[in-house]
Amino acid sequence: MNSAVGTGRRSEGGGGRGGRHAVVVGGSIAGLLAAHVLAGHCDRVTVVERDRFPEATGSRPGVPQGRHPHVLLEGGQTALESLLPGFLTELEEAGAPRVGMPSDMVLWQNGRWLRRWPASTHIYTGSRAQLEELIRRRVLANPVIGVVEGAEAVGLLGDASRVRGVLLRERSGDAGAESRALEADLVVDASGSGTKAPQWLAAIGAESAHEETIDTGLAYASRVYRGRKGTLDGETLGHYVYPGPDQVNGGGALPLEDGSHLVIVSGLRGDEPPTGDDEFEAYAKRLAHPLLDRWLEEAEPLTPAFGYRRTANIRRRYDLPGRRPAGFLATGDALCTFNPIYGQGMAIAAMSAVALRDTLADRRRTPTTRRVQRALLAASRQAWDISAGADRGMPGAVGTAVAAGPAARVAGWYLRRVTERSPGDPVVGRAFRAVLVLAEPVTALFAPSVARAVLFSRPGPTPAEPPASPEPRER
Repeated sequence: MNSAVGTGRRSEGGGGRGGRHAVVVGGSIAGLLAAHVLAGHCDRVTVVERDRFPEATGSRPGVPQGRHPHVLLEGGQTALESLLPGFLTELEEAGAPRVGMPSDMVLWQNGRWLRRWPASTHIYTGSRAQLEELIRRRVLANPVIGVVEGAEAVGLLGDASRVRGVLLRERSGDAGAESRALEADLVVDASGSGTKAPQWLAAIGAESAHEETIDTGLAYASRVYRGRKGTLDGETLGHYVYPGPDQVNGGGALPLEDGSHLVIVSGLRGDEPPTGDDEFEAYAKRLAHPLLDRWLEEAEPLTPAFGYRRTANIRRRYDLPGRRPAGFLATGDALCTFNPIYGQGMAIAAMSAVALRDTLADRRRTPTTRRVQRALLAASRQAWDISAGADRGMPGAVGTAVAAGPAARVAGWYLRRVTERSPGDPVVGRAFRAVLVLAEPVTALFAPSVARAVLFSRPGPTPAEPPASPEPRER
């Protein structure tokens, strides 16, 4: 697996048929951004997408969670702007709401309302379809990148030492349709959490990756509403109740680009939210406070409710030793799938593309398959630690990675103190948000001012009721 991944500097006349060829399986955000990076190193890049891309903004069947809330965290914003300069301006011009945290939101966590201090970070809460369409438009404008739509990868070409392409089959509905070969120097699996890579690798005599899993059984349902006044109120863009071990039901309302709100409710295994209209709204009464329930009584539903239940954390350890071929990489959800409730997926797709770009551009080291794969996994490590760490503490969690070692237990004790203090302590809250939105490393939680507050201070006071207005900025 120590052979080079099969990319080189792009030659002149890159739109030709010869030269280095990379195939990206999956036209998701992760796949599109990987193709964008590879276009700077290959003569041709082909994105293979099992769906057909919509003509404009619209959900795709291949994104089953596409109708549910998505947020673009600050770490993802920074990565996207680095990959596609000017992208955030395009996103704002398209109307994507930019929400200040915590000033613009009413937030409940661990039994306490967060104080609405001036924003220390911002998230975008527009629809997944809008963000993906903007990325797709930018990426596919590159003549080096081509697309095969309506076809799915059904296997790999090559052997256990090197992958040399993919086998494709048209999605015509004909079960007997023959597959065809698409040769490539590099294959990137960006096919999502339902990846078939383990079967593909086994078929060519290679080993699949060891999988680490943590599954709480969390399920959620979402529905679009429009408030009678268009927004929640003049000073609040959205609200959210975070689930936790002591309050397992979560939910809230997040603004969309058209002025409506996407409402989500969640529960654990055996208590999944229903998708019937009346039952959906009744389920919102299970939240720790009737704030959402009261708003729904006045709001107009615009869509049916849609459910989603595949929320396990899954990390595939391609970075570990094994009989795996050069010329094959995994990225996005095909590499590391997070519980979507934490909103990390789109950010990690962008941050992984930056890791791919930087590793391929490093002239000091040969970009071997293992080295690049390790860089991709490292890009997702903090998000995994956050998502998996939180889910380990949820009742009923199962999986191969649920057990925590001594170091993880000590870290868990410290992080519990962080979460207890973040709603009412501005120093701890600012550091905690920076880590959660992937803008700062976890070490930010151990800065001297934060550690002093975490270890030696009591939790600060927080509002007894949902704070209706942001707190003024100190002069």
